[in-house]
Amino acid sequence: MEHPGLLLQKEIEQSGMSRKELSIRTGVTEKHICTVINGDRDISSGFARKLGYVFYDSKYWMKLQNEYDEAQLRISEENNIGSDELSILKPLHEIMAFFIERGYMHNNCGDVSKVMQLRELLGVSNLTCIPNITYNAAYRAQLSENVKVDPYVLFAWQKLCEKETEHISASNTVNLDLLKDSLDDIKAQMFGDINDGIQSLQNIFAKCGVAFQVVKNFRGAPVQGFIKETPEKRLILCLTIRRQRADTFWFTLFHEIAHILNGDFSNRFVDFDSVQNAIESEADRFAGDKLIDPDLYRRFVHTRDCLSWTGIESFAKKANVQPYIVLGRLQKDGILDWSDYADKIVKYVWA
Repeated sequence: MEHPGLLLQKEIEQSGMSRKELSIRTGVTEKHICTVINGDRDISSGFARKLGYVFYDSKYWMKLQNEYDEAQLRISEENNIGSDELSILKPLHEIMAFFIERGYMHNNCGDVSKVMQLRELLGVSNLTCIPNITYNAAYRAQLSENVKVDPYVLFAWQKLCEKETEHISASNTVNLDLLKDSLDDIKAQMFGDINDGIQSLQNIFAKCGVAFQVVKNFRGAPVQGFIKETPEKRLILCLTIRRQRADTFWFTLFHEIAHILNGDFSNRFVDFDSVQNAIESEADRFAGDKLIDPDLYRRFVHTRDCLSWTGIESFAKKANVQPYIVLGRLQKDGILDWSDYADKIVKYVWA
């Protein structure tokens, strides 16, 4: 990009005046003007103000100088990107491809450009700082449980969740009472096509002040869900279909709702599916009880009907859930083996 001094020289030539005349008109020395034209001196705000009286206005010259400074700074940054940052692109390869697919990054560029794009997208001046960013206590407690997490992939995935919910218009504040009253409507969405169901879920959650989305999962981020409170006091709730099982999806959804109702978040809450503690156990209990009435389930498991598919289908009607929900619960409780009626589990596949 040309130094603005060259554009100043063109203006002088087109106007027919000399540098000496411009010196008189602006009240600066001819030497000062020469150093600007030669690119040895920038156009200061004071000089831009004086030039504004002669050519265009001061904002024009400040804009030229700012654009030039920004270009020079970017070149300097690109030249100083080290191997430590470039090496981070490897674990981020899969999610970067998705960022490009979704239009959050552009392709057909080198690794240096990708680093610069990621810096801007993820809101950091250097990618290597990501592991040191402070998260809330619940997040840190979960990371201490030997969960195999790539901090760069996880951080990028959270940004993906934020980007994927930007277009969802939700009420300004979270309404927990309305969310509690909407649980039956949320549960009812399992009986229709899942694609239509997700849209209906988004509408239900939006009324409660929650922006809901199902987000693609990536290796390095073994998560069930993500909850974040925005500065406007609305919530982002994102789920994955990492395990593909429909029963897992619905159990996880109610599990995350429990975290919202219990206030188990502060700014952001990442839920790892391999972590167990008191908070997670309470959310599990809530999910199980809201999907299947606990008293009804206790009576059912004491009958031989819980061992047959016909019995499971019959009980599912009474419990007002899909049969795969009952089957998944029986498998999780060890009453049935994970291989029993495996073909009856509906699978959700990322489209």
